[in-house]
Amino acid sequence: MTPHILVLNTGSSSVKFSVWAVAPDTRRILSLVQRGAVTDIGAHARFEVVDHTSKRLAADAGFASSAIITHALALQRILNWLDENVSGIELHAVGHRVVHGGDRYAQPVRVDAAVLADLRALIQLAPLHQPHSIAAIELLAEQRPQLVQVACFDTAFHQTQPPVARRFALPRALHDAGIKRYGFHGLSYEYLVRVLPDYLGVAADGRVIVAHLGNGASLCGLHRRRSVATTMGFTPLDGLMMGTRCGALDPGVVLHLQRERGTSLAQVEHLLYHESGLLGVSGISGDMSVLLKSHDPCAQEAVELYVYRIVREIGSLAAALGGMDALVFSGGIGENAAAIRARVCDALAWLGLHLDTARNAAGGPCISRTGSAVPAWVVATHEDEIIAQHVLHAA
Repeated sequence: MTPHILVLNTGSSSVKFSVWAVAPDTRRILSLVQRGAVTDIGAHARFEVVDHTSKRLAADAGFASSAIITHALALQRILNWLDENVSGIELHAVGHRVVHGGDRYAQPVRVDAAVLADLRALIQLAPLHQPHSIAAIELLAEQRPQLVQVACFDTAFHQTQPPVARRFALPRALHDAGIKRYGFHGLSYEYLVRVLPDYLGVAADGRVIVAHLGNGASLCGLHRRRSVATTMGFTPLDGLMMGTRCGALDPGVVLHLQRERGTSLAQVEHLLYHESGLLGVSGISGDMSVLLKSHDPCAQEAVELYVYRIVREIGSLAAALGGMDALVFSGGIGENAAAIRARVCDALAWLGLHLDTARNAAGGPCISRTGSAVPAWVVATHEDEIIAQHVLHAA
């Protein structure tokens, strides 16, 4: 049998997976076999699988959506699907996207009891994601103890940043205790820096700003394809406005909510993570595609604020880099929302970025005019592929 790698990306309300066939003689990934996900875990969960050509293999097949109410049940559904529907697969290892690795983990690592203990200690820094990744690791360890499990960290990519970029203006003892800027979406950025030369050529090693725009969103300033500065900080709550997360916020707001309004810590946390962002400003939805179709003034204001925050942070990163040689859009919104790309690029015309409307409508990959001083690109990201490659070397 051909050995295969299972990649799991366990989010706050979803479990995404992909299966990769591996050439045992060359230790190279042969091909993507299939990928899928259980999304909207809870009352409206959906299970979908596609093959390497994007042909749909399953959609809510064989189970009631209401039965998938926890991440553990979602993972069990995925494992059952693989056992029942994919022949000739021998799972050799599992790679997990783990949001937070702290300062300890700058590289992927095989999971053992000590690693698990470290991951549990970091739950407080990524409460929406870390517990679910740990639960998936524990479930697989119990049900399939023979599998090698490898943790791949979203924070690792940003450890190349200079110390000043990672420090808060807090007492030194707090910094030494780990309260610092970590940055996230590192696996996405790591994939992108590997493929950027295919699009940008030698400019890929210049001063590039990547916009990872999805339900979670961040920007990363790159030089020589290494992270110099990023918008997310101590937790994935910081930085840009997101689907339901507020992004950067004056900490005095939290003090005010607790002191003047009597808002509990749990209520504040829920507000900032689940009730803010696009959803909070619009009062309609955290889904950008919904808001772009809406004529409601609140929806339009949410989109306007989303773009404003992106443009403002791009200016900040350009200053940190000492200039800007290219802008790259990625992530679900970055890759698919031409209207958002257009608004961002139009606001950056002062930098010498000039949008080509037709190219943008077509989805790129280059969406700027020929001769634009700062070219703009659309490059799809594939976090699961970079995780699979890490598993090959770590397993």
